[in-house]
Amino acid sequence: MSASLPIPLAKQPASIWPGGRPPAYARRRPELSTLHKVVRENLATLYAATEAGFDGTPLPRFVRQELDGYVGCGSLNRGFAHLRCEGCSDSRLVAFSCHGRGFCPSCFGRRMAQTSANLLDHVLPANVPLRQWVVTLPHALRARIAYDGVLLGAVVRLFADTVLGWYRRRMQIAGAPGGRGGGITVVQRVSSDLRCNPHVHGIFVDGVFVPAADGGKPTFHALPHLSDTAVADVLQISRTRILKFLIRRGVVDVADDMVTVTDDLADRDPVLAALASASVYGLPPAGPARRKPTLIALRGHGGHAEPTIKSPLCVDHAGFGLHAATVARADDARGRQALVKYVLRPPVANERLQITPDGNVRLLLKKAFRDGTAAIEMQPLALLTRLATAVPPPKRHVVGYFGVLSSASRLRPLVVPPLPASAEAAAHPPPHAPPPSAEPDGRKPTHRCRYRPLLELLRRTFGDDLAACQRCGGRMRLVALVQDQQSIDRFLRGIGESTDFPSLAPARGPPYFTVQGSRGAKNTAPLAPEPIDESP
Repeated sequence: MSASLPIPLAKQPASIWPGGRPPAYARRRPELSTLHKVVRENLATLYAATEAGFDGTPLPRFVRQELDGYVGCGSLNRGFAHLRCEGCSDSRLVAFSCHGRGFCPSCFGRRMAQTSANLLDHVLPANVPLRQWVVTLPHALRARIAYDGVLLGAVVRLFADTVLGWYRRRMQIAGAPGGRGGGITVVQRVSSDLRCNPHVHGIFVDGVFVPAADGGKPTFHALPHLSDTAVADVLQISRTRILKFLIRRGVVDVADDMVTVTDDLADRDPVLAALASASVYGLPPAGPARRKPTLIALRGHGGHAEPTIKSPLCVDHAGFGLHAATVARADDARGRQALVKYVLRPPVANERLQITPDGNVRLLLKKAFRDGTAAIEMQPLALLTRLATAVPPPKRHVVGYFGVLSSASRLRPLVVPPLPASAEAAAHPPPHAPPPSAEPDGRKPTHRCRYRPLLELLRRTFGDDLAACQRCGGRMRLVALVQDQQSIDRFLRGIGESTDFPSLAPARGPPYFTVQGSRGAKNTAPLAPEPIDESP
């Protein structure tokens, strides 16, 4: 499923659909997209280039699995679900996905839709304003923290605790003593130009909840105003706490007015360390760079005395940055959903990539940089290098819960959205009632966040009912999950589909990286669109 639409189309005016109806279902064909073509034609070359440059040392296993899995994502040759209409016996095939966690637009889009639905329905308090806080780190820390779960988790916790502490102190001055804030955090690994840039998006309730004296529902007090000075204060406190932690852990070393960053990733995995560093700074083989890197600066060690206000509620200070200008009002359901989907968005969308006549890849930016850059042109291998660094290590949490939204908070049941009537009755049965039985899928009735089937996500996000037959309007039912390769080939031959599995182009010989690439100016004319079918 595509992930380029942040707002559910089913809730938009019906006039956007020809004839007032959603478009007909069409099977996703990722092999026609530019991203799939670039990966398919250059993946073997990337493997050969990394092994040649590091004495036969390959890319880490989890990165190779992600890249190899993407090649077969959405292909019928890998397996599919067979659906058949109960009325007219019309058939429909739904290909399996790769379940990628790094950059696959379809799998990332599904995860975005499911996580945002759970957060909006079961976690984020209703009828309160939400504010986004985004913190970025200096270039020198990015590659080091991107592959260290302990350091990245500590940075997220320190940042979230600083924001919640500021809300608590500010609202106490405003007449809401004892208030408690809450929020969620999402870690994004790359920037809009796909360079390695682990940064934290936080969605916090824009105010605090004051507990009731009788233990009842707490009262919410909204933040009256946020100033640039307040954002600068939050950034300074966050930066100081993060650097003190990194110094204690030996990651940042300060000696003789010099600030250095120790990097044990080079010892553990030299290939990944080299690619991550190149991706951070925009150097070969992941160039080009967009701007000069910022350096870490400490007060008393060449640091800047004051933060810089780049724009309203957007502050930089010695390599760190903080943005807090985006707010979703309490009564803006569409804005809340768009905000949650934005922080969970995939790193790249298929429509943003184009192949230039000289064989390079042009990455169109959703928003031009401050220097006017609207597009990045790079070698295909440079794009794959950036995609490789976008893959997170296994067993890394992306979403965190803090304050009143954490599982340990006693206020959480009192501030999260209420359960539906049926679920509320099951969660709070009358006295002497028999214990509730588990649902057919084994979940307890009190379980809030859950797995959402693809049918539900498509219906919620795009207004498309995959289970409806387009010929007679009947219901499509699952007939079989076809996974055996012989059965797959026999079925595809019977319906006239190709049985050829998407294959990789053979590896090219050296030299592998010859062109640095360039940045497109603001008036760069886009190329003619290529035929891409990425419908659900």
